[in-house]
Order: sequence, then structure tokens, then C-alpha cells
Amino acid sequence: MPAAKSPDPARRSERSRRAILAAARELVSEVGYAKVSIEAIAARAGVGKQTIYRWWPSRGAVIFDSFLALSEGAEGMALPDTGDLAADLKLVMRATAAEFADPAFEAPIRALNAEIINDPELARQYHEKLAAPVDEAKRERLRSAQRAGQLPPDIDLDLFLEFLYGPFYQRWLTRGGPLTPEYADSLVDLTLRAFRA
Repeated sequence: MPAAKSPDPARRSERSRRAILAAARELVSEVGYAKVSIEAIAARAGVGKQTIYRWWPSRGAVIFDSFLALSEGAEGMALPDTGDLAADLKLVMRATAAEFADPAFEAPIRALNAEIINDPELARQYHEKLAAPVDEAKRERLRSAQRAGQLPPDIDLDLFLEFLYGPFYQRWLTRGGPLTPEYADSLVDLTLRAFRA
């Protein structure tokens, strides 16, 4: 008779961790950052409070990690580099538009942005752990375009990215219009026209 398999604690721990992070994101979307409690996260995730405190020192830490989990793998990420800068940027911008239109992503990120406005420490962590690795990947793609002669060598890469993403975030933040693939393409075309001139 074969021996019964014992449960894999590592698999169970990872399942619990993911449930906790998902619960934290859902609750922030539903009731707002300030009203989320460890008790509520534990109840939604189906775990005990002690499980959460074993991995995170505070409510803020678990909530922030729940947002970091949305961008797992951001460090070391790279944008597509087919040699066609316009096509690569359009692919990225269309994917970004689709992501921001997805309620599972959009609602918690909107809640996080509301908190960042009033919490300098949260803003610092957001920029350091989430935004900075993504922005560096974008700059590296633009450097590749500079080396290929597709962009002038002396342009300000941060300004280029602000020019490209600023209107996108403005439209998303104020709900000023749909984030369509066509809108994403037009931002790329206008930005490249401005910086190649």
C-alpha cells in the first residue's frame, strides 16, 4: 500500500501568501486604504492574524507588498527591442492601456495613487520599488534606439517618458476618456515626432 503523501508546507505557504496579498488589494479597492485592517485581510484570505504577522510587521507593509505583487518581475524586465522603436513603444503602450482598463488592476492602483498623494513615505517606496525598475527598463530601450540612430543622442530620456506617459496618466487619473489602442498609438507617434525633430 503506497504511503500517503504529506502536505507540502512550502506550497501551502505560497498559497496563503498569495491569498493574503489578493485580499489586501481587494479590500483597499472596496473600502479604501485607511479602513483596511489586519483582521479584515485575514478573514478575507482565510488565514489567522498570526500568519500575516509572521511575514509582515504591519498593515502598511502587507498592503504595500500586495501592490508590489502586481509588478513581480519588474526588476530585470526589458521592453521589446525589434529594431522598430515605434512598433515596440506602441506594443508597450497598448498593453499598458489594456492593463489600466482591467478592473482587477485598475481599482487597487487607483486606491494606491490616492494614498501616495498624502503619504510621502509611501510615495518614496512606490517610486523606489515599483516605478524605478520599470522606468529604467524604458530608458534602456530608448538608449538602444539612440545607439541605432533612431533618436538623437542628446535628448533627455526622462522628459521623453514624461511626454509619452503624462497625457496617458492624466486621462486615466481624471477619467477623461477611454484608453484605446488608437489613443496609445497616437501618443507614440506624437512623442516620436516631437523628439526626432
